[in-house]
Amino acid sequence: MKQFLLFIGKIILVLLLSAIALDFIYTLVFAQSDTRNKVENVINSKPQKYDVIVLGTSRANNHFVSELFEKEGLKTFNYGMSGSHLFETSLLLKLMVERGWKIKNVIVETDLNLSNEKRDDGTFGRFMPFLHQSKTITEHFKNENDFTELYYIPFYRYIRFDAKVGFRAWYKTLINEPTNILHHKGYYPLGFNPKANMKNNIEGLVPLRNRYYEEIKQICKANDIHLIAVTTPMCANVKGMDYFKKVKALYPEIKEFEHVVEGDEYFSSCGHLNDKGARLFTATIIKALDFKNE
Repeated sequence: MKQFLLFIGKIILVLLLSAIALDFIYTLVFAQSDTRNKVENVINSKPQKYDVIVLGTSRANNHFVSELFEKEGLKTFNYGMSGSHLFETSLLLKLMVERGWKIKNVIVETDLNLSNEKRDDGTFGRFMPFLHQSKTITEHFKNENDFTELYYIPFYRYIRFDAKVGFRAWYKTLINEPTNILHHKGYYPLGFNPKANMKNNIEGLVPLRNRYYEEIKQICKANDIHLIAVTTPMCANVKGMDYFKKVKALYPEIKEFEHVVEGDEYFSSCGHLNDKGARLFTATIIKALDFKNE
């Protein structure tokens, strides 16, 4: 019996040491990359200076054309992330501030994403390699139900979020395989899809006095950043568009742009503009908004 227990103990020890070693190796590789996605680009950055930073979901990522801001003399990068929620948007802004970025204006897409305060696991996973390296990330995640096991069990976070930071992502990062995520200064253009479903139903959504939007407002105020909160376009055939009236009633400062682009020819899907529509939308935004220049 004693030999059996000793054998089991050795196996556990080997597994533990292996997990610690793998955790170190994976973290070391991710900690040296800044070109494969927007999260690591911010985390592994040096202090930056921008006139305009764009934040939000795919409805920011696909809608704000950085090039058009730059033509107006505004140094701009689109850090919108497809699939993300305001949970991750707030954290990304915190990390920019933590790393000493100087930002004059932040445009935040605040529309459908106001309806929840949950994390998006796909985006959430991209922060996992840096969980022990940043107090900001630790503090932001510490109230999540699975924080303890993610933080304290070696290598568990890489297993849990294998799709985003598993072996495949680690190897591509190791060999520095290029991606197009940071092309076009973060803006991701969509094409026209003639078979797209140009209908949507958002009747079930209810905007919240969202904790993470409130955080974004506090961060901007504390760091003298001009916050510009906007809604972005939807196609014409949407049920439940009174959702946007509820957003405006809840947050009067949010500027309404959900109707400024009309015509299915400008959309890739009902909730996402194609490149032609995004350029029309961005041109409208630039004319309509007042930007801080000092």
